[in-house]
Amino acid sequence: MKFKARLVQILFAWLGFLVLPGYSAPVAFPPVKCVETETNFTLDNGILRAVILKHNGTMASLVFQGRELLSQNGGYWSSVGRNRGGKSGFETSIRQDTTNCVEVSCRIGNFDGATNCPLDSDFRYTLKRGEPVIYVAAIFHHSPGTYGYGTGESRYCMKLNPQVFNFLSIDAKRQRLMPTGYDWDHGTTLNLKEARRLNTGIHRGEVEHKYDYSAILAETPAYGWFGTKSRIGLWLINPSQEYIGGGPTKVELTGHLDVNPGGKPTLLNMWQGSHYGGTSLAVAPDETWTKVVGPFAIYCNRSLTAFDAWKNALARAGAEEKQWPYEWFDDTNYPNVAGRGTVAGQIILRDSYAPDARMSNLWVGVAAPDYIPPSPRFSDSFHRNLATRFSQSLATNGPNFHGFPPFVDWQRDAKFYQFWTRAGADGRFEIHHVRPGAYTLHAFADGVLGEIALTNVLVHADNTNSLGELIWRPERFGRTLWEIGVPDRSAHEFLHGDDYWRWGLYNQYAMDFPNDVNYVVGQSDWHRDWNYVQPPHFSPEQHPIVSENPEPDNLDNEDSEPSYRSPGLDGSTWSIQFSLTNVSFTHATLRLSFAGARDGCHVAVSLNGKAIGDTGPLPSTGVMHRDGIRGYWFERDLPFDARLLKMGTNSFKLTSFANNWTQGVLYDCVRLEVE
Repeated sequence: MKFKARLVQILFAWLGFLVLPGYSAPVAFPPVKCVETETNFTLDNGILRAVILKHNGTMASLVFQGRELLSQNGGYWSSVGRNRGGKSGFETSIRQDTTNCVEVSCRIGNFDGATNCPLDSDFRYTLKRGEPVIYVAAIFHHSPGTYGYGTGESRYCMKLNPQVFNFLSIDAKRQRLMPTGYDWDHGTTLNLKEARRLNTGIHRGEVEHKYDYSAILAETPAYGWFGTKSRIGLWLINPSQEYIGGGPTKVELTGHLDVNPGGKPTLLNMWQGSHYGGTSLAVAPDETWTKVVGPFAIYCNRSLTAFDAWKNALARAGAEEKQWPYEWFDDTNYPNVAGRGTVAGQIILRDSYAPDARMSNLWVGVAAPDYIPPSPRFSDSFHRNLATRFSQSLATNGPNFHGFPPFVDWQRDAKFYQFWTRAGADGRFEIHHVRPGAYTLHAFADGVLGEIALTNVLVHADNTNSLGELIWRPERFGRTLWEIGVPDRSAHEFLHGDDYWRWGLYNQYAMDFPNDVNYVVGQSDWHRDWNYVQPPHFSPEQHPIVSENPEPDNLDNEDSEPSYRSPGLDGSTWSIQFSLTNVSFTHATLRLSFAGARDGCHVAVSLNGKAIGDTGPLPSTGVMHRDGIRGYWFERDLPFDARLLKMGTNSFKLTSFANNWTQGVLYDCVRLEVE
């Protein structure tokens, strides 16, 4: 039987299905061809055939081994936001046309008499000989004098053929035979338009919710769909994260059923996302800006099982990453290996209050310096004056934009490029293939609150900037008296944090904690006794499952509050009890580290019945109602009079206020520091 299985694998490989990692295409594959008509390009290498529409750069058809993989919508670029559209024209060209490689370009912008289109968008598709991969890229360019440009979401979207694909693979824990389009259409809509309780099919009684497949993009090298009958897989592979907004902790949508009628299999490359804290992309009218997104790979394979096809896609992702930057992609805005540089050094942790502290999972990266985002409506001089006022306001009042700082940091930036790597256990790192420029270096790690930053890190082509030893002295207000959780920018270690991708898990809170969380330091176990989220209390008639109130109509807009206020909601109060045998402290600070919140959230804190402070508005990251455990990370520190501490039992109360059901607060960790 083992011999037969191996024989089938070899046969599949010889047929060009590429189920074996490391397989290379036979030289006998025919040359790649491009046929141009007035309306489209057809690229064909004998394995894949793609039809590209000239007027908008959409991939209207993708045929693999004789099977059409796309639905009527095809594969297309899209954005959502405040982008002012003028009249757009298009021009096309064949950039490469050899027996081994064909690349076509569809430029949308101020062509053929069109004016004031805010962007020149150059959509590229590349097909190589003997490869079951089509590469997709976009080059976005804004020239001074046109409309400003701003978006909240930008992505490449593929709507797939439901007759071919029925199984979704995101990571090792999320491998799922999906409901059908019929099941979706006949489901019951719940508290979100994207969530439906299924009334038919193999998942009858379960809830389907597209956010249950969200993932950290930097940790998801290949994801996609498979057909249990067709034995065909289609996978999205990002060989680099440099063009993905939000850095290595950014969570975004990956694949799901389309929420529109028909529930088509959907695959997304969300290089700029509005969810879980959102990323910013805003260009002023007089600003010059260019960004290359991709090339990324759309990879097709065949296998006997979905799991084997996914594992093969992971192997292909590793091979693509090793080839980055692609030498075959020729554009002045895309430097090759020789046109890029390296940043190297070593992060050394020195915590004077915890000399034995250790860090793990250390990320080190370079990103654009923090900046004030422009408005697409106003000029650069206006923004310089605005930046000055914002800086003064920040120094005086702290964060003031719906809880976010007024500047864009690496967690929210999608306008520029970022380059990250995981450092070794000794803190040594090398960040390769960095575009030339001036950056700020950032590093953060599990076990350490905050991050280290080094400004004005210069990168030159074909050169290594060796920074040497970088001493990380974390911000401290005293020694740690106790800590709940692990500083890791997520709620992973708390109850349900390891199986969070289930719709409505927040509804289970009242059963798990009928009297709210009462945590006793030294006795309680945060894996069991601290919930992954602090949600509101719902009255039975206003519970989000049964409420007839419409959902907020702007939940995807991180800059706006939900459009209604729900009656019958109460905040929740969590308590932390701890005992002291010594109270000879001069300073004390409660440090609250957050992994998620919602617009309007704030937490008030009292100690032994006396108020010690309030976090103020928390950034709107919308993590709870999108079934997540992490979003934009932030911290609020509350110093208080140490004389409020007493011998014996002490008690903190953390009250989260709410006026709509989405306002859940997720803690990363809570720490009391004293001196």
